[in-house]
Amino acid sequence: MEPPWKGAMEPFCILGNTWFVGSRPASTHIIDTGEGLIMLDSGYQESLYLVLDSMYRCKLDPSDLRYIIHSHGHIDHAAATRALVELTGAETFIGAGDVPMVNGTRPELSWAPEYDMASPEPFEPDHIISDGDQIKLGNTVIDCVATPGHTAGVISFFWNVEHKGEIYRAGTFGGAGFNSLCADYIRKYHLEQYDLRTAYRRSLRRMKEEKVDLFIGNHVSQNDTPARYEKLKNGDETAFIDREAWMTFLENCEASFEKFEMKDPL
Repeated sequence: MEPPWKGAMEPFCILGNTWFVGSRPASTHIIDTGEGLIMLDSGYQESLYLVLDSMYRCKLDPSDLRYIIHSHGHIDHAAATRALVELTGAETFIGAGDVPMVNGTRPELSWAPEYDMASPEPFEPDHIISDGDQIKLGNTVIDCVATPGHTAGVISFFWNVEHKGEIYRAGTFGGAGFNSLCADYIRKYHLEQYDLRTAYRRSLRRMKEEKVDLFIGNHVSQNDTPARYEKLKNGDETAFIDREAWMTFLENCEASFEKFEMKDPL
């Protein structure tokens, strides 16, 4: 894994009110609602300075941060939240199944031990997200879909982005990786009761029901963020609009997961 403090990327506007301010190891996105900022995943605490610098460079004032919403509770998505809350007073949102990761009850599930990193500073979420909830601020409504598997509390988010009079549907799959579904990991942390592999398959099927024009990866490899940014920088302002990318990604996840299960039966 690349050290979080070495993964700097240029921040940029993806489309409309949606921005990338993250790093190579951990994506962070900002939605400017006109009445405050929503952050999607805070990233590692070690790279928080990169996120804050990126926000300032994009004229996104951290003092305008109102909500921090989390795709799930792993260290690369939620570790910087405590510091951001103390800095900005932002309200926090996370799926119920991942509350123990972030409030100090089960910090070992944050993936910190697997990275040989210190457990992140805990925080008590202000809002627990359930399937079908909507998060509303300013001109933005975010639809929340529970998609457990990668963790018990994964939430996927969908919202509309306006560009030159057209509306595009943005979406992110909150947890695509299989690392936390390895048989050894599940047994080590006694997670058998959650049947996370079955949940993951069900979540993939549910995600295929969504129509997404603007696939927002919660890691840069998912939607090829760096390559699309290069196109954007070279004048293609619609570089991230791709109505096939979402389904292609999900189908690849499905095929890879089938192979994974054959090699690592539980």
